[in-house]
Amino acid sequence: MADNQEAVSHGGLSVTRTDADGTTVLVLRGEVDHQSVGTLTRALPPADTGAGPSVVLDLSGVTFMDSSGVNALITAHQAAQAARGRLRLAGMHGAVLRTVQIVGLDTLLSCHPTVRDALDA
Repeated sequence: MADNQEAVSHGGLSVTRTDADGTTVLVLRGEVDHQSVGTLTRALPPADTGAGPSVVLDLSGVTFMDSSGVNALITAHQAAQAARGRLRLAGMHGAVLRTVQIVGLDTLLSCHPTVRDALDA
């Protein structure tokens, strides 16, 4: 991964942004809920960046995600698709993985056990 890192934090969520092989990697730590979801949406690259954004969300440090987080992921996926980009999820476990599976996001989005797997996909 590249050395250029940028971190933002609000409430129960922090996001660290790096670039790897032309892909933006957002590492999330904490809870994604109605109070913190804005931190995630602001960290996502704009969809109108030419060839379309390629983004991997590392959710290995996320301990909780409510419907606000689910909706943000769906919106980000739709924006990336419209711009001919890609959104991939990595590292989900526990309650977050269960939430993603219950709502069927794992059938809509590309999900991977690690960031490296997501970058290689």
